[in-house]
Amino acid sequence: MRPFYHAPGVLLLLTWFGTVAQAAVPALIPQPQNLTVQAGEFTLTPETVIAAGPGAGATAEDLADYLRPAMGYRLRVKNVAAEAAPQAGQILLTTNSADIALGAEGYALTTGPGGVLLRAPATAGLFYGVQTLRQLLPPEIYATNRQAAMAWTMPAVTIRDWPRFRWRGYMLDVSRHFFSVAEVRNLLDTLAEHKLNTFHWHLTDDHGWRIEIKQYPRLTEIGAWRPGVGFDFPSNSTTAYDAQGRYGGFYTQKEIKLVVAYAAHRHITVVPEIEMPGHASAALAAYPEYSCTGGPYAAHLDAGIFHGIYDPAKDSTFTFLSNILAEVAPLFPGPYIHIGGDEVPKETWQHSADCQALMQREGLHTEAELQSWFTRRIEKTVSAQGHALLGWSEILQGGLPARAAVMDWIGGAREAAAAGHDVVMSPTGYCYFDFYQSTNRATEPKAASWSGPLTLQHVYAFEPIPTNFPPELAAHILGAQGNLWTEQIPNYRQVQYMTLPRLCALAETVWSAKTARNYPDFLHRLQTQDRR
Repeated sequence: MRPFYHAPGVLLLLTWFGTVAQAAVPALIPQPQNLTVQAGEFTLTPETVIAAGPGAGATAEDLADYLRPAMGYRLRVKNVAAEAAPQAGQILLTTNSADIALGAEGYALTTGPGGVLLRAPATAGLFYGVQTLRQLLPPEIYATNRQAAMAWTMPAVTIRDWPRFRWRGYMLDVSRHFFSVAEVRNLLDTLAEHKLNTFHWHLTDDHGWRIEIKQYPRLTEIGAWRPGVGFDFPSNSTTAYDAQGRYGGFYTQKEIKLVVAYAAHRHITVVPEIEMPGHASAALAAYPEYSCTGGPYAAHLDAGIFHGIYDPAKDSTFTFLSNILAEVAPLFPGPYIHIGGDEVPKETWQHSADCQALMQREGLHTEAELQSWFTRRIEKTVSAQGHALLGWSEILQGGLPARAAVMDWIGGAREAAAAGHDVVMSPTGYCYFDFYQSTNRATEPKAASWSGPLTLQHVYAFEPIPTNFPPELAAHILGAQGNLWTEQIPNYRQVQYMTLPRLCALAETVWSAKTARNYPDFLHRLQTQDRR
């Protein structure tokens, strides 16, 4: 994890809380559901053994790898039988006799002078328990080089922990500005450390097509590149240029598989977003025949507002999109494919004689109904590929197929849940990390200004269950996620600046108990997280 860069108001609060004496309670983020501090401590030494019960071996190896750089040596991992009892001086990871009431992502962790016992019903819980175990150690354990003369001591605690929500997500837009595989992997590490389990990868939009589709090579030959970085950024604000000096990039299918596997090892599901029917200028720059006008689409010249939209009156459009999804779906084993569906420029359809004729044939009265007709047709393709369709709030217009889910950014959660659809909460006022972090824009780098600011305290105050939401519908709220749109973010350092520490606040919102929310206490714990 890289250092945090705080907005001025956050610095002031952290400085103030820095005068308070350190509490005995460990500074854990997100806060566990149940935590009891006991007398004593446990210290890691070169003789400490990580004992792994059946199925815990990979997580035990992860723990050894996490600890090695800062400690300067690697703890030995030893496989043990399922019924093995904790041994003095050991760290035992096991699923044996775990409390199934903790759920697939829950865990029970006990540390003390005699050793460490981590039990969980499933490997995901073991993994999250390991993240907590790391936070019990001094913050220097997160260093990437050996920390000399350190006592690797953790306090004695008993923890029972599980997540409040199933969907704990983060979205990165790689269309407006491109980020390398190494940078995406680094981001996934940060998500895992905060117990987030969903990475929403916004792979296509007007400004760039970022995923290799072998049947349609021009999508990346043309759609992945533009003459410059755009958005009024200087050319040296990024290094994402090809040999011809074009800005952009894309991920090969081999790279996609590597990222998905890297995420899965950290119990993170990757959800791809392939935008349709709008935000399609990059695709239509490469294949204008699937538009209503036939092109041209100069999609990549600058940061202009584009109006790329697919033509639903052509059967060839659906063949094109179905073939794309047939290559996308096998790369992402998670349950969802996100199709976007937001901000569709329906004026294009209004002025298309073919679209108007289609509406008449299908008995559609508005262009919103035409988008619903489009979505229903695409949903059949997504479903045939073994996935469920997910889209932004606008896909509700005109009704949705039964299995489709909604990502609420501008409203619609109640309507969707009442109709039986699952919902991921991602409202702009709490979850858009591209907004400024304080009201003093002069002290911050350029950021999105159409709304906000989104302060750390405001993120921490976010409640994913909407106000006055009927209890019988609450089960349809899967969870929430933060979104980072990258119009104003040309490089990865800026991604980190905009993400942290607001991601810490979101992580606690979606993992910890609502009744445990305490902003002054969070700020106190954040001081230690800052050091990590």
